[in-house]
Amino acid sequence: MGTPESCKSEELCKELLQSRTGVTSISTESVTQTFRLRVFGVLHWVVSLGLILATDFLLKKAFAAASIEFPSALFGMFCIFSVLVILDYAVPSAAVAFEKFFEPGIIFIQRWLPLFYVPYLVVLPLSLKEIPASSAIKILLIVVGGWLATLCVTGLTAIGVRKAVKTELLDAEPMEKPSPFSSIEVCAWTEVLLISFAASLVFPTALGTRARTYLPFLLASTVLGYMIGSGLPSSLKKVFHPIICCAASAELAAIALGFLSKSGLDAVLGYYVTNSSSNPGAGDILMGFLGSVILSFAFSMFKQRKLVKRHAAEIFTSVIISTIFSLYSTAIVGRLLALEQSLTVSILPRCITVALAVSIVSFFEGANASVTAAAVVVTGLVGANFVQSTLDKLRLRDPIARGIATASSCHGLGTAALSAKEPEALPFCAIAYALNGIFGSILCSIPAFRQSLLAVIG
Repeated sequence: MGTPESCKSEELCKELLQSRTGVTSISTESVTQTFRLRVFGVLHWVVSLGLILATDFLLKKAFAAASIEFPSALFGMFCIFSVLVILDYAVPSAAVAFEKFFEPGIIFIQRWLPLFYVPYLVVLPLSLKEIPASSAIKILLIVVGGWLATLCVTGLTAIGVRKAVKTELLDAEPMEKPSPFSSIEVCAWTEVLLISFAASLVFPTALGTRARTYLPFLLASTVLGYMIGSGLPSSLKKVFHPIICCAASAELAAIALGFLSKSGLDAVLGYYVTNSSSNPGAGDILMGFLGSVILSFAFSMFKQRKLVKRHAAEIFTSVIISTIFSLYSTAIVGRLLALEQSLTVSILPRCITVALAVSIVSFFEGANASVTAAAVVVTGLVGANFVQSTLDKLRLRDPIARGIATASSCHGLGTAALSAKEPEALPFCAIAYALNGIFGSILCSIPAFRQSLLAVIG
């Protein structure tokens, strides 16, 4: 997908030219040192990301072996955050070194985060076949109306607590923004797309199975869609969000492959997400990063630990109320609209990031993970397009209230949209984004709480 750049290509070319023409003897040493730094940077990225993925994998295996229902990645996040806090208290330099070591992997995850949500959208047509049109309309009404209600409740709660505690707002730690995609990355993935498409048509089982053979083509179509969508003008992104462009690109690729191979769309989508570790599809590879997304929350929260401590009353009160309101209001409205129980359960965590929402619905029997992911993504898209104007109309000017309300109602997609224009709200978005999913997971892991939700649903 691309690695962090260690140096600028123009500078490297200049140094190479100098060394070839013999302008200076120092330039040769400079090129060698630059090359070493670049190699070291790539290795650092591979090791840091690899350790995060390995931690997620081992935790999943351990929890599955012990028959523990609680999300393993969430437990891992708590452990990493605890280690960072303890190190910061005992040996601050060690905490900084620990954080810096994993920084390349964390940046990679943040850069590609929306891409990991897409597979659920791509295979949504397979899930929607079993859902009546009337039920789909009800789900849409709950998602849109629920987003607005959650935004209002959370924002007003944050404002109320802010007025009560009267804590002065200080500057937060700067949040590093992911780098834009380069033309080299786009060209590289385009080549992969074209070559793998031809190979998939000519040799459909070259890698043993169709799922593995189609994987490079379907993965490249998904990645390219995200790159193209991310490069669109901001005005166009309001109506055509990068994640929609990404899903559309993958869907069109699946349609083309299904038509030309005469296997059909449904069959290709079945190869896109196989839910098999021994025969993975492109979607399985992307969804494999969802656990690492949760682990990365530990580093985001640690970076803003001073902010969390200073504004703990506003943050924790607002997020807890928001989480409880979102879950129960969804259950109540689902019952009032006579939505099927399984579908109501599937959309309960509509305001929680996909990485944790899918884990939450796994606590309930009969839930459809694809519907869950689609509801979460649609909530995020609605928020990304309308959150800023809605907050203005509600006269919520405080950056703490705006940040918490946005992340609690429309998670990562809304956060990205708001923080692009209001960077001062980003730290509070990041904190609420993580805590909202954490509280939702903890609450739904409690049997009594789950039973109360099911009783409301009816």
